[in-house]
Amino acid sequence: MGSGSVAEVARIPVGIVTACATAKALDALVVPGRATGCRVAEDELLFVCDPDVPGEVTREVETRLTVVDPDAVVLDTTDGWTAVRIDGDGARIVFASCSRLRLPERGFVQGDVARVPAKVFADDGGILVLAPSAFEHHLLARLRSVAEVPTS
Repeated sequence: MGSGSVAEVARIPVGIVTACATAKALDALVVPGRATGCRVAEDELLFVCDPDVPGEVTREVETRLTVVDPDAVVLDTTDGWTAVRIDGDGARIVFASCSRLRLPERGFVQGDVARVPAKVFADDGGILVLAPSAFEHHLLARLRSVAEVPTS
């Protein structure tokens, strides 16, 4: 990217679990230690976990939620998502070139990334973008093309 700014864009494996329940049940839920929970709607939580444990996270969340909301639905939705990691000194520049979202230093936001509906996690190491799997090729191509453009 020029001027010493370098960003790497890569698809990475993650597990995704989606939980739908009453707001009260979700508010009371203790998130499993092996997952990061993000409230994407009043009645929906998305959990990101290691790709080896979504089945365990699904069972644990379902067991906990159905105590408060017997109609809760908890599903392993890993196959419906693609995860793209942007790392390196230029990660925020690449992201800003593809989205108008205000990225926190650490945390979660959701909205448009490269014209794709996305869930975005920022941390000290970089940026994780989750998008519906049907958009994988477009998202990777767009982010990689921006990462390859030199800046001065």
